[in-house]
Amino acid sequence: MTSQFVKLAVTFLAALQLSACAPLMFGGVVGGAMVASDRRTTGIQVEDEGIEQRSASAIRENFGSKEHINITSYNRQVLITGEVSNDTVRSQVEQLIGRVQNVRAVVNELAIGSASTVGDRSNDVLLVAKVKASMVDTEDVFANVFKVTSERGTVYLMGRVTQREAKRATEVVRGVSGVKRVVRVLEYITEDELRAMQPKRSDQQPSSTNGAAPSAAQQPVVTPIK
Repeated sequence: MTSQFVKLAVTFLAALQLSACAPLMFGGVVGGAMVASDRRTTGIQVEDEGIEQRSASAIRENFGSKEHINITSYNRQVLITGEVSNDTVRSQVEQLIGRVQNVRAVVNELAIGSASTVGDRSNDVLLVAKVKASMVDTEDVFANVFKVTSERGTVYLMGRVTQREAKRATEVVRGVSGVKRVVRVLEYITEDELRAMQPKRSDQQPSSTNGAAPSAAQQPVVTPIK
């Protein structure tokens, strides 16, 4: 019953978004209640929202509605997806987003070609919901630590995860009907760092790495999987 409830809730939340550009993050289930969780600090989460808003405004001011461009920020790394008319515009968008305040890295996944249809975007919204529901159904995948978005059947995974978590999540996503390709835009952490993120007793000092932006040695790794 719990699993079915989660599936319905995820689908409902995704349907409310009405656009493939809106990524979905979803909490786990504890005692039948929905619980949101994230490996970013609250401050970084707020900053990511600000980056998305500032980037969207910059896109509108410079390109209007001529191009289909989606912006997703996680830990101040920006993923750009959608479709643009030519390679010059593709490069211009990347440079524009790179200048947005507090953006530390840009991953440009823009395709060159005609914009996706309303049907394509609706399918992507439902596909994200199916991916999140499959993660929730899998005991060894923590769905709430992944930010998921989709473009024309390509699913993008963002988050701060271990190599083990990334591999298992990829296996789950690949098994979802309708997924054409999985692209991991992940920041990898070690198992020791993951353990340090677990809840501490009151007599223990909190970890200084929890949710912080990565150092130079912790730069994200982008791994396309075809």
